[in-house]
Amino acid sequence: MFIISLTYIKSLEAVDAVLEEHVAYLKEQYALGHFLASGRKVPRTGVVILARGASCEEIEAIVTLDPFYRHGVAEYEITEFSPTMTVDALVFLRE
Repeated sequence: MFIISLTYIKSLEAVDAVLEEHVAYLKEQYALGHFLASGRKVPRTGVVILARGASCEEIEAIVTLDPFYRHGVAEYEITEFSPTMTVDALVFLRE
């Protein structure tokens, strides 16, 4: 399991210019089963994505497909973790 934390490094105008492409990318990754949850940071300084993948290298490769990455509007931090406790509804996340 991975947390992908994006921090905007360009203006919100630059972010909004590629937002539609970014949303299409997110939808594709959800359909492929890579992403489980995502949303804006509050205040709006970036995005957090909960992802699953076989390795950090796989997640890094997926990140390079993001229009935010390709257009250089955000920097990324990837954190791997092993969920050991969850609410019952998220038991499928436990490893």
